[in-house]
Amino acid sequence: MLRLRQPVGDITQGVIWKQLLGFFFPLWLGTFFQQLYNTVDTVVVGQFVGKEALAAVGSTGVIVNLTVGIFTGLSSGAVVLIAQHYGARRVDRVHNSVHTAMTLAVLIGAFFMVAGFLITPWALTMMGTTAEAMPGAVLYLRVYFLGMIPNVIYNMGTGVLRAVGDAKRPLYFLIAASVCNIILDLLLVLVFHLDVLGVAIATVCSQVLSAALVVLSLMRAVGSPIQLSLRELRLRRKPFADIMRVGVPTALQSVMYSSSNIVIQAFINSFGTDAVAAWTAYSKMDVIFWMTLTAMSQAVTTFAGQNCGAGRYDRMRRCVWVSAGMTACLAVFISGTLFLFARPILAIFSPDDAVLAVGVEMVRFLTPFYITYILVELLCGAIRGAGKSLVPMLISVFGVCGLRLLWLFTVAQAHHTIIVVMASYPITWTITSLALLLYYRFGHWLTPREDVPAPAQALERAAE
Repeated sequence: MLRLRQPVGDITQGVIWKQLLGFFFPLWLGTFFQQLYNTVDTVVVGQFVGKEALAAVGSTGVIVNLTVGIFTGLSSGAVVLIAQHYGARRVDRVHNSVHTAMTLAVLIGAFFMVAGFLITPWALTMMGTTAEAMPGAVLYLRVYFLGMIPNVIYNMGTGVLRAVGDAKRPLYFLIAASVCNIILDLLLVLVFHLDVLGVAIATVCSQVLSAALVVLSLMRAVGSPIQLSLRELRLRRKPFADIMRVGVPTALQSVMYSSSNIVIQAFINSFGTDAVAAWTAYSKMDVIFWMTLTAMSQAVTTFAGQNCGAGRYDRMRRCVWVSAGMTACLAVFISGTLFLFARPILAIFSPDDAVLAVGVEMVRFLTPFYITYILVELLCGAIRGAGKSLVPMLISVFGVCGLRLLWLFTVAQAHHTIIVVMASYPITWTITSLALLLYYRFGHWLTPREDVPAPAQALERAAE
C-alpha cells in the first residue's frame, strides 16, 4: 500500500503568505509562457508569410481559447479532488483520482479531436471568417484539433502536479514546449515554407512534447500516490463524479466569459477601425493583470483544497484574506503603471495618433477599477477548493456575463459611446464581487464533512 511518508508539497502547515508566493510565481511565469506559446504562431505568419495567413491563424483564436478554457475548467475538478485527498493523507484515493483524471483526459481529448475536426468549417463559417482566410483557417484548426489528446493530457497532468504542491515542473514543461514551438515555427515556415500548415504542426508537436514530459514525470514518481501506471488507467465512478461536479461548472463559467467578450468585441467593432485597433492594443497591455490574477486564483484553489482535506478550515479563511491583500497591492501597482504610462506602452503596438487617443481613454477609464474584480477570482478559487463550484459559477455567470449583456443591449444601445460600453466592466465586477462576498460570508459552502479528518489526525497520518 502506498504511504505518504514525506509530503513534499504539503501546504497544510507553515506561513501562509510564503506558501502562496511559492505557488504564485511559478504559476505566473507559466501563464506568461502560455501567452508566448499562443502568440508565436501569429507573429511568425504575420512577419514571414502575409496578411492572409495572419488572418487565417488569427480567426481561429476564439475557438482555441474556448477549448483551452474548457480543458482548464475540467482539470480544476481534478486539482480540487486530488488536493483534498492529498491534504487528508488518503493516498489510495489520490492514486485512484489520478488514474481517473488521466483516463478522462484521453477520452475528452479523443472526443474533441473528432468533433472539432468535423465541425471546423461550420464553426468558422458561423463566426463570419472571410473567404480569403477560410482555407488557411480550416487547415490550421483541423491540425490543431488533431493534437487534442496531448493538449488535454498536459492540462490534466499539470493539474495533478499542482494539486500536490508542485508548481515548478509544469513551468519547466511549458518553457520547453514554448522553445520547441518557436524553433519549429521558424524551421517549418522559413526553411520548409509550409506557411500555415507549418505553424499548426509546430503547435501540435509542442503539445506532444509537453504531454510526454508530464506523463513521464508522473510515471517516475516512484512511491508517490500520484505515480502513474498505464495498466491502472480506467474511470472510477466516485472520482469521476467528483471531478465532473467541480470541473463542469468551472468549464461552463469559462465558456460564458468568452461568449460575453465576443459580444463586447462586436460592440467595439461598431465604433470603427481606430477603436478596434485601440481595443486590441489595450488587450495586449492588460494581459499582465489577468495573468497575475489567474495565477493567484490557482494558488488559492490548491491551497484551499489541501487545507480543506486536512480539516484546516481556519487556514482556508486566512488564505483568502492574505491573498486578497497581496493581490490588491499588485492590482494597485499594475493599475498605476498602466495609467501613468498608457501612451508609450500603447505606442509599442500602434504609432497612429488617432488609435493612441482612443486607447489612452480606454486605459485610463478601466485600469483604476481593476481592484474591484480581484474578489471574484479569489473567492471563486477558495470556494472551488472546498469542492463547491456550482453556486460561484452561477453568481459569476449572472453577474459578469448576464448583467453585462443586459447593460450592453439596453444602456449601451441607448447611449452609444465607447465609455458606456466599457462601463459594463466595472459595474458588473463590483456587483459580482459583492454577491460572492455575501455568499462567502453567509452561504453554507464550508460545512465540515464526516469523511474529513481533524487537523491532528491528518498530521498523524503524515508521520506514519
